[in-house]
Amino acid sequence: MNLQLSRPLAFFDLETTGIQIGKDKIVEICILKVQMDGTEECKTWRVNPGMPIPKESSDVHGITDEMVKDSPLFPQIANEVHNFIKDADLSGYNSNRFDLPLLAEEFLRSDVDFEMKNRRSIDVQSVFFKMEPRTLTAAYRFYCNKELLGAHGAEADTRATYEILKAQVERYNELDGDSESMAEFTKPAQPNADLAGMIKFNAKGQEIFNFGKHKGKAVSEVLDREPGYYSWMQNADFPVYTKKVLTAIKLRNFNNQ
Repeated sequence: MNLQLSRPLAFFDLETTGIQIGKDKIVEICILKVQMDGTEECKTWRVNPGMPIPKESSDVHGITDEMVKDSPLFPQIANEVHNFIKDADLSGYNSNRFDLPLLAEEFLRSDVDFEMKNRRSIDVQSVFFKMEPRTLTAAYRFYCNKELLGAHGAEADTRATYEILKAQVERYNELDGDSESMAEFTKPAQPNADLAGMIKFNAKGQEIFNFGKHKGKAVSEVLDREPGYYSWMQNADFPVYTKKVLTAIKLRNFNNQ
């Protein structure tokens, strides 16, 4: 069975300065955009993060400060990247937990109003972990019978992710190749209201906090009882997208009063 796309599907991978969503920056991004007829377009950008790249990160992806010193900052390419994916669903490897939240942060820090409300996200790692728990390199070997050369390079990882998803659709009857059903299959058991998982939905569809002293409590109720909690979160080191979601809940509560 082949992928059955109702809109373009953009596979993407990020190489970054680290793994803190609210703090770290992109140093390389590759997007492989697959159209509904299967045609492909691939773009890769090297990015100057505007901060030193830690050695431990360079040791993983091989990108150093010297290699990106003349590259554009993300705000300089943000509109170009956004325009490339704005009509597409998104897919990556561990993308729901890391790449997607960090990409959203970079867009919002660049004043690009990135939204996920009207698009799907397919996390190839989630399919793999539910079926055959392994790493990306092992997944590529398992599903595609190939060795992943150039692992931790954005383009190599992005293309491998695309090949793995196609192989997963062929292998598992549970996956019918349709973007909507695959996004449903890979979403977390308790869906996120934001991208970083700081705010989730409970069984009733209410937004609840997923951290700290109010973990498990309805966000709207906390903001009503403790208005200062909103200001604290807005001024603290939370992801920008999380703050955006929190503001939307606060405004909705105000309008409903």
